[in-house]
Amino acid sequence: MENILDRFLRYIAYDTQSDPESESQPSTQKQLVLLEALAEELRQLGLKDAAMDEYGYVMATIPSNIDKKVPTIGFIAHVDTAPDMSGANIKPQIIKNYDGGDIILNKESGPKLAIADFPELPMYKGQTIITTDGTTLLGADDKAGVTEIMAAVEYLMAHPEVKHGEIKIGFTPDEEIGRGVDKFDVKKFGADYAYTFDGGMVGELEYENFNAAGAKIFIQGRNIHPGYAKDKMLNAILIATELNAMLPVNERPEFTQDYEGFFHVIRLDGTVEEATLQYIIRDHDRKKFEEKKELMKHCVEFMNQRYGKGTCALDMKDQYYNMREMVEPHYHIIETAFKAMQMAGVEPIVKPIRGGTDGARLSFMGLPCPNVFVGGHNFHGKYEYVPLESMEKAKEVLLNIVKLFSE
Repeated sequence: MENILDRFLRYIAYDTQSDPESESQPSTQKQLVLLEALAEELRQLGLKDAAMDEYGYVMATIPSNIDKKVPTIGFIAHVDTAPDMSGANIKPQIIKNYDGGDIILNKESGPKLAIADFPELPMYKGQTIITTDGTTLLGADDKAGVTEIMAAVEYLMAHPEVKHGEIKIGFTPDEEIGRGVDKFDVKKFGADYAYTFDGGMVGELEYENFNAAGAKIFIQGRNIHPGYAKDKMLNAILIATELNAMLPVNERPEFTQDYEGFFHVIRLDGTVEEATLQYIIRDHDRKKFEEKKELMKHCVEFMNQRYGKGTCALDMKDQYYNMREMVEPHYHIIETAFKAMQMAGVEPIVKPIRGGTDGARLSFMGLPCPNVFVGGHNFHGKYEYVPLESMEKAKEVLLNIVKLFSE
């Protein structure tokens, strides 16, 4: 059996970055390379129905080996990495027997994992930590999840003495851009309940997440020679910054935590003539979420009143909703995951996701789907890392979930 470290390193070698500007499904063809490799790997492990469909979804079944009816459980992870930073040519560093101090990521460019900035690091003293080299993200979000599911599949196929019901395996593209289950066929997948393995640090268990929307604001300026611009020029860049300043400062990601929502400007492109602002809008509370969207609309309307009709155009779309209302009626699946962690010697940390997962949307599509940790930290950037022992625990938790549902 392939060990978890080697498997993880093999998967992160694939560049699978998704692209929010693409209209194709999946958004990038390079994701299909890993997805097809996973489908073939599943077939080699003995999952005869493993296949990738036209949209890039990989689905497979481990048949039941018990003679009683138990729920069919699914395990899902996404293969794409975030557009926030390059996921190509990843050069991981493997730090064995971590000494508990600062970790230099790159001696030339200088970034480091400093205890002052990342105070959770010392809890992994003595473990094996996998980091970036300070020039790319790592890809633990969510190739750690892919690794843990595949390692568990390999174990179950090699150990038929482990009794279990029918198990469904799913891998998706484009989760990072909010389109991970746009074409996912829940009926075809065939699970009664599922778990995404897409959480953070060891112990995290999540069944509530943000309500989410994306907003793009196009700003039409008027470029006039600056020597003759008085009472004529409309500088689209300045209008963009003025609009952004109308949003509450204390509702930015860097000032919020727990159940607090935010407006997050993720991109500004512009010239004097025209500019574009892109935002994500998040809140756990549906009422507050709707209020945030209304505020965004009012800001755009105000700018059009101030600078003229058509100066600003808003394109805003809901992306996903808080899964809690769909999962709580099936609370036993949370209790099962909670117990599975305790069996693995992991202290469960039940907390709201300050983000979203494929499971959030799947829950509204009829497949209750809470989220389990994969072990990583600082996703989407060069400070991303994952302890090997956390990935091993995630695999153990998955196998415990399988065992508990078979009883």
